[in-house]
Amino acid sequence: MKSKGLEWSDALEFVDTPEEGVEVRALCQLKEGDVVAKMPKEACLTTKTSGARKIIEEAGLDGHLGLAFAIMYERSLDGDSPFAGYLQLLPHQECVPIVWTLDEVNELLCGTELHQTVQEDKALIYDDWKENILPLLDLAPLKLNPKFFGVEQYFAAKSLISSRSFEIDDYHGFGMVPLADLFNHKTGAEDVHFTAMSSNDESDTDVDGCNDDEGIVKEETLAQNSSIDMTVLNNGNCNVSDSDSSSVSDGDTSMLEMIMIKDVSSGTEVFNTYGLLGNAALLHRYGFTEQDNSYDIVNIDMELVLQWCTSVFSDRHSRARVSLWRKLGYSACGSQNSEYFEISFDGEPQIELLVLLHIMLLPDNAYHKLDLSVAGNCDESSGTTFLNGNIFPSKAFNMSKKSLLPKKVCDVLSSLADMRESLYGLKSIEDDIEALGRCSLVRERKLYHSLMLRINERKILQRLRNYASQPFKNKITNHSSPRKKLKRTTKKTS
Repeated sequence: MKSKGLEWSDALEFVDTPEEGVEVRALCQLKEGDVVAKMPKEACLTTKTSGARKIIEEAGLDGHLGLAFAIMYERSLDGDSPFAGYLQLLPHQECVPIVWTLDEVNELLCGTELHQTVQEDKALIYDDWKENILPLLDLAPLKLNPKFFGVEQYFAAKSLISSRSFEIDDYHGFGMVPLADLFNHKTGAEDVHFTAMSSNDESDTDVDGCNDDEGIVKEETLAQNSSIDMTVLNNGNCNVSDSDSSSVSDGDTSMLEMIMIKDVSSGTEVFNTYGLLGNAALLHRYGFTEQDNSYDIVNIDMELVLQWCTSVFSDRHSRARVSLWRKLGYSACGSQNSEYFEISFDGEPQIELLVLLHIMLLPDNAYHKLDLSVAGNCDESSGTTFLNGNIFPSKAFNMSKKSLLPKKVCDVLSSLADMRESLYGLKSIEDDIEALGRCSLVRERKLYHSLMLRINERKILQRLRNYASQPFKNKITNHSSPRKKLKRTTKKTS
């Protein structure tokens, strides 16, 4: 790091642990606004700094595809790569599900929010390699060694990008940033923030790994409060490893910075955060989970809802009721080809699901009256349609508990919870909890985190059943309030 111009505070200690790998700890108290590390952009592995830049540009390898090729190329150079010192510290691959075998994916992720997503990812990544990387191996002038550019090497590079890359700026795009990738994640507990000054203008760029999450402290504010000279931190006892750090001027667009956004006491681990993510997203992108993650959700696919409906009513009945639901302005999450409803961490179903179930259960005469009234019998001032005392608000209006949670709807919610849980297979949640207790995080990492994901999802389904069994004790919130999205919001690795 010193040879590449990286600078960091002597207040930081790097500790290697068997469970979590390298941890960054504070050797003394760190204050909000302290700049604790700086990384030159030229020291980062990107498509612009790699020796493969010309090949990447001529082949039109954009984004993560180009960065994966850059990683494979620099690895092929071994000790001759200017990034050799950095690359030797990285694992060959991160333990994210895209590098698990298909048998492991099908066994460990069965029923979870990740199962289908990872299957699709693996197929897409293989197609990317076959269509874009494999043809380059046949080009004689390039003299690429197939040993370093095979499909397994491509998957390994993609796993590193998924778990470790940062968005640097418009010019470099995403890249591998030494030192910055040593800070571990903790949901909702960000201590230090990665920030980049844009190469194209004087405004800071807010970057958090591969995420575009909201609610992050703005760097413009941090920059005003931060001390760019790291030789003097607030307590006066901590110095940077490089005494020339003060030569880097404020606003230098060639540098990336790690800035403290809150005080951290001595001896405490210093956390970055990759966003407010549930366990499915954390496991998908970074290869780990967190216990009792309040950002976990479970999704109930529209297909599952229709499966229940056609077990009770006809196909025609189901299609007609969904059509009316859409006429009222409602929709599920996702696209029409892959729709789903979210169940929050506390077991609360998405209001759009409650409205749909209510319409599904209307008697035929009530349904026909409502269908006719949609266009002509709507109270525009409140955005609601009235029928026999039932209130069907148009989109973005609050719901009535009495109109949305009759016993029949609650019974269906319980049935949907059972149908969703059946996807996990024959083992009960008690079996999973017992298996987790016997599992070693160090030796059985895949099993440990997949069990954690399954258990947390199944606990949400238990809360959904509790919600359905006590409908009038539950508060229905406005459907437009922010929800903790997870499924199909995780970016596909392409």
